[in-house]
Amino acid sequence: MKKSSFDRCLRAVPTITSAQRHDLKVAIERRDKKDLFDEVASLVGTPTACPHCHHAKIRPWGQAAGLPRFPYRGCHRTFNALTNTPLSGLHHKDRWLFFLEKFREGESVRKAGWRCGINTKAAFLWRHRFLALPACLKARQESGIVEADETWFLRSYKGQRGGLPRRARKRGGRAQKRGLSREQVPVLVIRDRSGATADAILPKNDHREIEAVLKPLLARDAVLCSDGGGKGPIALAAREMGVAHRAVNLSKGIRVLAGVYHIQNANAYHSRLKEWMRRFHGVATKYLDHSLGWRRMIETFGERLNSTLWLTLSFGRHGLQHELGT
Repeated sequence: MKKSSFDRCLRAVPTITSAQRHDLKVAIERRDKKDLFDEVASLVGTPTACPHCHHAKIRPWGQAAGLPRFPYRGCHRTFNALTNTPLSGLHHKDRWLFFLEKFREGESVRKAGWRCGINTKAAFLWRHRFLALPACLKARQESGIVEADETWFLRSYKGQRGGLPRRARKRGGRAQKRGLSREQVPVLVIRDRSGATADAILPKNDHREIEAVLKPLLARDAVLCSDGGGKGPIALAAREMGVAHRAVNLSKGIRVLAGVYHIQNANAYHSRLKEWMRRFHGVATKYLDHSLGWRRMIETFGERLNSTLWLTLSFGRHGLQHELGT
């Protein structure tokens, strides 16, 4: 529309009736909704193969839920670009990007739902749908000097209504026993000097569980650094694997060996992770992997982590494996 025509429309606004104002508002909202829907559809793109049988010979066949639908006669099933992804079947696509706008800031479920016009239960579902794939995106190999250290989170049954193995308590509480116990969940964080990061929730903090995490992750030339002065499960796992190992001993004030071997990067990551997690007043243990993945994405992409990037990460077409060290 030309500026002169738009100015005439603006001048006519005071003269329109309440019914006409309502119709105008509906028309604008409908146009905005379509634009947002089209933007999501363009980001989702077109599948390259059938997600059921992985055959590449596909062709478009109408639309469903606003996205192009594709059939494949070989398996007699139809699909779209979100089939077999965590976002499959999720409604209100026009609100997805709006919902993700504050995602990097760790906005609460209640606030996100209120801002997007969805209820709290739906906002909670959306959050964990959008976090399902990013939780799996972590470094697959680390090389050079690699730091490994455990951190601990209080075991949480947040949101569980019954069947608790203990008495209910205020969310984000404290362990009843001092030191390490079954009340806490061990998380192993592994970082190399390039910033490639991986983490793992350990069923228990022993060398077998740690070895299962480190063995496929460490490059042959990697030098593993840990705390404990050469004792503890990480040191034992390194010996079992035959990996070069350097151990500092923070409890005795030995923080750096030969000027280069330390675990300060891993400890700094622990500190940032714990500080960021405090806003949630405790995270349910069953969703802890989602929160760990959320923080990894923030660390990896920083200020570039906008709603568009979050959406593409959430349905798997990220194309950013090199930034994650994968």
